[in-house]
Amino acid sequence: MEDAVRKRSVTIAGHRTSFSLEDAFWEELVGIAQRRAMTLAELVVEIDTDREGNLSSALRLYVLRDLQNRLAGRAGEVEPSDPESLSDQN
Repeated sequence: MEDAVRKRSVTIAGHRTSFSLEDAFWEELVGIAQRRAMTLAELVVEIDTDREGNLSSALRLYVLRDLQNRLAGRAGEVEPSDPESLSDQN
């Protein structure tokens, strides 16, 4: 797996948008979408709806929170998009 940042594109609300992610974050997003039985585009739309800041950062934070929740054994207990979930774990 490379650390290269790659530009990706998805359709949100009928228009194409792009974001830049490292391969590791991209692979995790794909895995999250598969576990949740949704398309990657559907997951990105969900994250986009709840985000503050730019989309690339929101996607990285979503992946981070999902991984933290799974490592803590709290999968499904705390919404990965919940901004408080990072501070709750410190």
